[in-house]
Amino acid sequence: MHKLKKVVVLGGGSFGTVLANLAASNGYKVALWVRDSEQALRINSEGANTNYHPELKLSENIQASDSLENVMKEASIVFIATPSIVFKKIIERISNLLMEDAYVISCTKGILGDPFRSLSEMISSNFSNPIGVLSGPNLAKEIADKKIAGTVIASIDEDLIESVKAVLSSQTFKIYSSNDMEGVELAGALKNIYAIICGLAESIEVGENAIGLILTRSMAEMSRFAVAKGANPITFLGLAGMGDLVATCTSKLSRNYQLGFNLGKGMKIEEAKNEIGQVAEGIRTLDVIRNESIQLDIKMPLVESLYNIIYKKSSPNKLINDLVNNPNEVDVEFTY
Repeated sequence: MHKLKKVVVLGGGSFGTVLANLAASNGYKVALWVRDSEQALRINSEGANTNYHPELKLSENIQASDSLENVMKEASIVFIATPSIVFKKIIERISNLLMEDAYVISCTKGILGDPFRSLSEMISSNFSNPIGVLSGPNLAKEIADKKIAGTVIASIDEDLIESVKAVLSSQTFKIYSSNDMEGVELAGALKNIYAIICGLAESIEVGENAIGLILTRSMAEMSRFAVAKGANPITFLGLAGMGDLVATCTSKLSRNYQLGFNLGKGMKIEEAKNEIGQVAEGIRTLDVIRNESIQLDIKMPLVESLYNIIYKKSSPNKLINDLVNNPNEVDVEFTY
């Protein structure tokens, strides 16, 4: 593991803030990039990110800034935790600022469309640096409250994996490793769609048996899509797959679950988004995954049902009707 001089977190939202605090609490000097100078000033003066975690006292090792030039100076390891919609712009902006041997880790659970690309593919197409993907059942508020949580760092670079473990591990935050970046990244992005579905299903009171049915069908769809994209289906049995799916699809702390619940109660999509007040990646991912599944002729009936509910004004009850009436009755579909 090479010596880490400086840890950088790009994105001062819920997850970026807790990542920065984990690293800083381990004694690392952390530069946290946020979008505006006022937010940076408040974080530095108040020792808290009151926009997202007002209850969390931040380590004095964190220095927030809205200047990418200052933040990226001498960065040894860079965690990107921005919404997917600005991910490409961030990559472009740091292209002349990134040190050649710096590690770059995507912590954003999203997918880019037109053309279909994972966020790690976006990084690797711009840089030759070692890259990784961080994903798992990581509800930011619970991490901030120091409740037990785990995550997965996926990379083909063993030194990067060990560095991430050193930077982020704590008594309450356990880090596992994987070499399946494609699978870990797809799992993190795809489960947001199914969190919306579960929130919607909960709002129309389908019952817990039905939620169990939805979860297993979700896993089948996720792994089916992932295998078509070259991922290892076994990854979906682990923390980044089943672990994240269960946590996100059953927790009221999940933004995508909240979004689905609001939709089931009759809110329009923009109303549902505004009610949450933070980015819920699942809607954006839904469009991209549906288009790609059609192109590859992959059957994803839950994705199709949610798309029809949101964009074709179908009744939320159509979700359960489609599920029950789907002709596929094969249970386990984990195949290479």
